[in-house]
Amino acid sequence: MKYKQNYKIKQVTENTLVVGVDIAKNEYYARAFDWRGIELGKTISFKSNYSGFAKS
Repeated sequence: MKYKQNYKIKQVTENTLVVGVDIAKNEYYARAFDWRGIELGKTISFKSNYSGFAKS
């Protein structure tokens, strides 16, 4: 798909939920944001293995 950056930005609406995940070596961190970039809830962390993912 050949989208321009502005077109991608225009796709973000009031109904959009953005989830960011920081994948480190042993532990991952995830946060959710609304369409304006305001964090929703708290950051969660989990181990980078099956049991850590299943626990989240």
